[in-house]
Amino acid sequence: MNQRDYVIIVDRKNRKIGAMDKLMAHKKGVLHRAFSVFIFDSDGNLILQRRSENKYHSPLLWSNTCCGHPKPEETFKSGALRRLKEELGIKCKIKKFGTITYNLEVGDLIEHEYNTLFFGFYDGEFKPDPNEVAEIKKVKLNPLLKDVKENPQNYTKWFVLILERYSKELKKISRMKKL
Repeated sequence: MNQRDYVIIVDRKNRKIGAMDKLMAHKKGVLHRAFSVFIFDSDGNLILQRRSENKYHSPLLWSNTCCGHPKPEETFKSGALRRLKEELGIKCKIKKFGTITYNLEVGDLIEHEYNTLFFGFYDGEFKPDPNEVAEIKKVKLNPLLKDVKENPQNYTKWFVLILERYSKELKKISRMKKL
């Protein structure tokens, strides 16, 4: 993680308060903006990423396709599109489908995030950045939901929470095939 990365600090209604160093925000548990992207292929498979061993928290855990934080000058959507390109080497259309706020202990850090959720569809080639992503795989939602319930320790905490809250919506999205 670049020490000069800043996150957008917000109140519970997502009103911007300011900016803070990303690592400091996670150490202090300060509420900040984040995004999570769920990309499906045209067969209805969700693309998962296994986080790189180099990640400062939750290394080598499976998670949604892409997640991150908008920079102070970015919108949620522009930040999500940037991270899809940086982490996975892809460009695709995305659409918002929800928000979730959580306060989760992750090792010695705290993920206190106002997280905007996006979905999209992509059938092309992925070019993962090995500093960000250890591997990717395509999965059907029902077996994934079963495995997350049986083996939550293999997944990031926020991904487990989002799947619990939004499983019905994600199942509908997986059948859409396109935006």
